[in-house]
Amino acid sequence: MNTAVKTLTLSVVAALAVVGCGKKEEPAPATQAVAPAPQEMVVKLGHVGPLTGGIAHLGKDNENGARLAVDEANAAGVMLGGQKVKFEMVAEDDQADPKVGTTVAQKLVDAKVAGVVGHLNSGTTIPASSIYSQAGIPMISGSATNPKLTEQGLKGIFRVVGRDDQQGPAVANYLMSNAKPKTVAVIDDATAYGEGLANEVEKTLKAAGIKVLAREKGTDKTTDWKAVLTKVKGARPDAVFYGGMDATGGPLIKQGRELGIKAVFAFGDGACTDKMSELAGAAAEGLICSQAGIPVQAASPKFLDGYKAKFGIDPILYAPFTYDAAGLIIDAMKKADSADPAKYLPLLEKSSYQGASGRIEFDDKGDRKDAEMTIFAMKGGKVEPIAIIKGGQSHTVGDYIKAAGESMAAAGGAAMDAAKSAGEAMKEAGSAVKEAGKEGVAAAAGVVKEAADKAKAAVGK
Repeated sequence: MNTAVKTLTLSVVAALAVVGCGKKEEPAPATQAVAPAPQEMVVKLGHVGPLTGGIAHLGKDNENGARLAVDEANAAGVMLGGQKVKFEMVAEDDQADPKVGTTVAQKLVDAKVAGVVGHLNSGTTIPASSIYSQAGIPMISGSATNPKLTEQGLKGIFRVVGRDDQQGPAVANYLMSNAKPKTVAVIDDATAYGEGLANEVEKTLKAAGIKVLAREKGTDKTTDWKAVLTKVKGARPDAVFYGGMDATGGPLIKQGRELGIKAVFAFGDGACTDKMSELAGAAAEGLICSQAGIPVQAASPKFLDGYKAKFGIDPILYAPFTYDAAGLIIDAMKKADSADPAKYLPLLEKSSYQGASGRIEFDDKGDRKDAEMTIFAMKGGKVEPIAIIKGGQSHTVGDYIKAAGESMAAAGGAAMDAAKSAGEAMKEAGSAVKEAGKEGVAAAAGVVKEAADKAKAAVGK
């Protein structure tokens, strides 16, 4: 907005110069060469997630979010350095495999992408992040929650969701408050995400004096949990927590119910999807799960409507966050007037961005400040949000959406007031130009300066 004010001031001064000196200019030649249209600049943005395998539906959802942001930017038209920009998204499949993840990360670096949205899983995001950082390419994950990602101290690495050391306590505390378990079994899939989240849940439970059974493990491809669950059943836990994705969590709860385990089953965000009902049937009813962010239903109407119109389906889980990740990168480029990572990264670090998932600002590590956590329950085959936790306070989803809407409306009203004041200042500046033609540039300069100051003050609010 300050740039707009400077442009206004320069335009007015230029106009004054024309009024004061216009009579001395020679007429332009009758024929003049037409300057060629500026060449379109292609800016590549990368996206990485699992597009094949058991959680391909989540990878595609993430990709769709980023793609929507890119397409909207292209439709709006973006100029950088005086050139029209066409953003091009380069999508890669990391198969949720850390080795493949580093391979495609290097592929994106070699393709000279200007920024990356992804990866989905913490297990692939963490090793890939060092490749992007070394290459000086900013990366924003919309779903990787393991604290290690931003604890590495790597420059240019961000996330727009909360961390597992926030999510774990949130779901554990909800479980304790509502199920009041005395004994809990904790199982994980041995990935950076699943094990890391399970560790945080276990730590919170033990700190509250809850008995936690010896850890049981599977893999991110385990679908036969009978041996593990038979062992768990013998200890008769009141609750079972699983750290892993829905592709493995669905079979786990289904087989648990088949074996007669009556405990409350709880999961993290990777298994907090309607897919759980598809995989487990009626056995999924009543499960508890968490998400390191707001629920999809609480995302901005603009995003929800745009997603449905473009893809013909509703977003699943983290699409609002990958949409915001791409939006943040593009916004920083616009502010820097450059797609050069070295130039836009400092502005990305200082972002204060209103996205589909709310206001986004980063701390010194690259984590989102004051990230929300949401608790869900499976009801009628759908995971339904039942509480949103922000700043240590629990809110109903309805109250949260209402408050968010009021906040956005207030911000919109303030912006309109500022625009109106700036418009009045521009009108006053125009009058100053006319006056200058009669009484001289020197007399008008003070009026122009006053008008520009008013415009600057109005826009700065």
